Amino acid sequence: MLRYAVIFFVIALIAAVLGFGGIAAGAADIAKLLFVVFLVLAVLSFVVNLVKGK
Repeated sequence: MLRYAVIFFVIALIAAVLGFGGIAAGAADIAKLLFVVFLVLAVLSFVVNLVKGK
């Protein structure tokens, strides 16, 4: 999931450089959303493993 966030971020950067503002904003929003979902799942996984024990 983090890989997809990075891919959309790169797409947003390329679109911004080429002057496609709407596409860049959309790709940046998707990248932000995927990054937040990745962080939530990573923290949730960490907490579950911590509570579950070794």
